[in-house]
Amino acid sequence: MRSVNLASWDRLLRILVGLGMISIGWLAPSAGVWSAALKVLGFFPLITGLWGWYPVYAVLEFSSRRIWPRTD
Repeated sequence: MRSVNLASWDRLLRILVGLGMISIGWLAPSAGVWSAALKVLGFFPLITGLWGWYPVYAVLEFSSRRIWPRTD
């Protein structure tokens, strides 16, 4: 089962970076390899930001969310 492993600031940053990459790819004056790469690769941070789960963090068992210690 998937759990959210991105903090809200991390999600917002990924969404902004993804939208920025896609925008620069579409607004680039020449339609070269870099423009196509930005258009395609910009979806990865956008999707991970919207979804709230980053697979590399899951493999490394890392989370940018602050987890408060339980005091039971």
